[in-house]
Amino acid sequence: MLAVISAAVAPAIALLSFFYLKDKYETEPLSLVVKVYIFGVLLVFPVTVLQFGFKEEMNVPLFADAFLVSGALEEFLKWFLVFYGAYLHEEFNEPYDGIVYATALSLGFASLENIFYLYTFGIEEALIRALLPVSGHALFGVIMGFYLGKGKFSSGKKQVIYLSLSLIIPVLLHGTFNFLLLSSTKYIFFYMFPFMIFLWWFALRKVRIANSSLNPYRNADAKTGI
Repeated sequence: MLAVISAAVAPAIALLSFFYLKDKYETEPLSLVVKVYIFGVLLVFPVTVLQFGFKEEMNVPLFADAFLVSGALEEFLKWFLVFYGAYLHEEFNEPYDGIVYATALSLGFASLENIFYLYTFGIEEALIRALLPVSGHALFGVIMGFYLGKGKFSSGKKQVIYLSLSLIIPVLLHGTFNFLLLSSTKYIFFYMFPFMIFLWWFALRKVRIANSSLNPYRNADAKTGI
């Protein structure tokens, strides 16, 4: 069991450390990052119950399963917890902070989900899980956090747009990820490999833009970018 836990959690911790240390200006307090990570761990339980209920009570088609039961449900609950657990916190004081907190919560979720999966299907699945679902959750978190960071330091219509994008884009990407994963078997890597390359490129671009945006409290002329 210890080997399963180690294999399941190690990729999430590595990815969280990577994005945490990418913060150029002021790293976030570990106590708050850990708290948000634990929120993500605990989120697995209500999500699992809700998804089981939907699938047991309704004949859910593949598209709805990918985009609604998995993508929309998981990303909305992550967004909700990041918003109320970190976005409104005083420590959220620069654009990159959204990436740190949303990624921490997403990887907390991915950690426990991965433990359950490897315990059920075997530790030999650890590598593919690290490359696909765990990395996917991290990258969805990066993109969600980027737009939360943009929204935090915007006002009026711009704030509404950024906060909307912080939910809509991760839902679409997560739904696409699940749709490709569920609909492809024999040729899965022909679909997933280019999609994951795109996802990494898109997320790292957001990291770069967020890091080039100075804290608005320090510099009124903070850079912007979508």
